[in-house]
Amino acid sequence: MKAILVDDEPDGIRTLKRMLELNCPEVVIEASCMNAADATKKIKEIQPDLVFLDVRMPGKSGVEMLAEIPSPGFEVIFVTAHNEYILQALQFSAVDYLMKPVDEDRLVEAVKRVNSRLKDKKTEGKTEALLHNITKAGFPAEMRLCLPTQKGFTIVKLEEIIYCEAQRSYTIFRLVSNKSILISKPLFDYDRLLSDTTFLRIHKSFLINLMHVKEYARGEGGTVIMTNDMEIEVSRRKKEQFLDKIKEVFKY
Repeated sequence: MKAILVDDEPDGIRTLKRMLELNCPEVVIEASCMNAADATKKIKEIQPDLVFLDVRMPGKSGVEMLAEIPSPGFEVIFVTAHNEYILQALQFSAVDYLMKPVDEDRLVEAVKRVNSRLKDKKTEGKTEALLHNITKAGFPAEMRLCLPTQKGFTIVKLEEIIYCEAQRSYTIFRLVSNKSILISKPLFDYDRLLSDTTFLRIHKSFLINLMHVKEYARGEGGTVIMTNDMEIEVSRRKKEQFLDKIKEVFKY
């Protein structure tokens, strides 16, 4: 894989280069760049398979640079220092990313995923969703969720999701369009990712969007009726949390 490293910190480039040489011999580093302008030029010249891209750089950011490249035909692994809002945007967008300081095992895993996509000729195109989510950093309810599917991925607005249902190690997303999407990730992952939004895990098998609750019937735990008329049981231990979250969301 022909690769380009883009980072405004020389130490960051040196460290990543050394780690790739030691752990990922299939990656051939063709160039290293310290700003978006040089990176854009090298990308046009080299036509890389993979770009390691720093999210935050002085001047034009890595994401802004990527947005200006029409139909990029290469894979991207984002590299970022810890910032909970940027991290959340990356997770919502389902892109490959590495946190600084870069962990060797995570680097190897990310490169393997990229290599697999390149072999299957499935280069990803999630830039639009990521650019939107970066602009909404700190406001997760306004972000878009990128859902990886067998054919590629689907981007949905949170308001379009009625609820998510666990099916063993998979998750089924039920949408307002009566459409269902099966995702090969456990419900736990989305419970954690959507924790700062209007979503709540009310049962071991259900993560619901409170904005789609139409009715609540009291009981041991109670039952909610969603806007698609699906009835979902609230587990007894989740009842208090559910009622508190309803008060918080609807301010009553």
